[in-house]
Amino acid sequence: MNSSSTIAAETKEDTKHDAYAGSLEASAENADDEKHYETPKPLIKEIAFIFVVSCAQLMTQAGLAQSIAPLSIIGRSFGAKKPAELSWFPAGYSLTVGTFILIAGRLGDIYGHKKLFVLGFLWYALWSLLAGFSVYSNQIFFDCCRAFQGIGPAFLLPNAIAILGRTYKTGRKKNIVFSLFGATAPGGFVLGATFSSLFAELVWWPWGYWVTAMVCLILAAAGAYLIPHSFPSKQDTNVSLFYRIDVAGSVTGVIGLILINFSWNQAPVVGWQNPYVYIILIVGFVVLGIFTVIERRAKYPLLPLRALSSEVSFVLTCICVGWASFGIWIFYFWEFLEEMRGHSPLLCSAQFVPVAISGFCAALTTGFIMGVAAPSCVMLVAMTAFTVGGILVATAPVNQIYWAQTFVSIIIMPWGMDMSFPSATIMLSDSMPHEHQGLAASLVNTAVNYSISIGLGFAGTVEAHVNDGGSNKLKGYRGAWYLGIGLSGLGIFVAIVQAFKSFSKSRKASQKEITA
Repeated sequence: MNSSSTIAAETKEDTKHDAYAGSLEASAENADDEKHYETPKPLIKEIAFIFVVSCAQLMTQAGLAQSIAPLSIIGRSFGAKKPAELSWFPAGYSLTVGTFILIAGRLGDIYGHKKLFVLGFLWYALWSLLAGFSVYSNQIFFDCCRAFQGIGPAFLLPNAIAILGRTYKTGRKKNIVFSLFGATAPGGFVLGATFSSLFAELVWWPWGYWVTAMVCLILAAAGAYLIPHSFPSKQDTNVSLFYRIDVAGSVTGVIGLILINFSWNQAPVVGWQNPYVYIILIVGFVVLGIFTVIERRAKYPLLPLRALSSEVSFVLTCICVGWASFGIWIFYFWEFLEEMRGHSPLLCSAQFVPVAISGFCAALTTGFIMGVAAPSCVMLVAMTAFTVGGILVATAPVNQIYWAQTFVSIIIMPWGMDMSFPSATIMLSDSMPHEHQGLAASLVNTAVNYSISIGLGFAGTVEAHVNDGGSNKLKGYRGAWYLGIGLSGLGIFVAIVQAFKSFSKSRKASQKEITA
């Protein structure tokens, strides 16, 4: 009786799953059944191809750095001095990077990843150019330019990953290529910080954005030449484009995320007592509720909610709290160095150079460790790195030498970044059904970038309430860091629970094999 019920339930669930799976598409869906892109020949062209595609990650992090490094200089040109106002410069950028990634991945599936990759750099170039010209306008226009600028990297990241994933078959070479792709992130931040500081101090800060526009145009042309011709994923021609793109889900999802993020980042500026702040927050949650209903009924959902298992939830939770902690760490760390220690942006950039070296080592080490250690254990180490890095800077005395806690924090923090990202991608890949494999990297990138933005909103609220009305900047910075430590500490707890569950599951499987 129980056996029959179980079989019937499993059959019903399998039928439901198969019907649902047949209606979905993603860049890496059924990758084994689809043709791979042709690997560029000769070797020198292949190296150039990998470099150009990896520049999607490099330029994304450079874009984040180019407003953080010369933050005070840019703020003074607009008359903005409060950290809550200045945090919009990086927060607006990270908001749109995180919000539009899933949509960009879907458009790449339909129209071809190469087209969206080139379009991403062209869009990035346009709004970088306008961000530079915002010096003749005001801060609001600059914030808007930063937000629109972030849509470019949102188009770049998922399509770059799809191009590499469909160019190289599973194996050592593919692992190396993806490790190199991840290793460009810390280097990109240092590069963006250094050149934006050089222009801000020695020339004029808008030139940092104008040069970025020129570089993006060059990379767009290089991508058009070096990337093999891309082809769309398999399409259901019987369904209209409106439903294949999931326009309803895309619109409600983007609007909901933007409204929630806007309210949290705007609240430290105008105060929560302002009615429109919490009204926007409430509306944002309502719209996200509508998005959930739409996604449950959509034939081609942008975010297949049925695929979000408990393991997927664990991964996304760790990524969200860990990278929110990182965003808080880096923004207020830079403020601390410039405002409290009186360092110039260029000197701060020089102090951050070890991030690139440490990050590169972390990315390569993670590629090796993932073959011998459980991803949940790697995630636990990553969350610990985020926490330790935050504690070191939160407790660092103002007059302490650089080589003490500051340097150690800079060395440790990249290990959290470059261990959490690949382990999260692998864990999502292992946890999600085959037809949703292409969704894994997009979800991780969304969680990473959106968390940086909204984390700054949370930190800004804390900072504004503990800085004694703006008279005690250091107290405000430390309050924000303590929030970041709490977030990454939560990540440690969640990772320990998941590691214990994974260990128990593998132990039971081993005992079952012995019994059999």
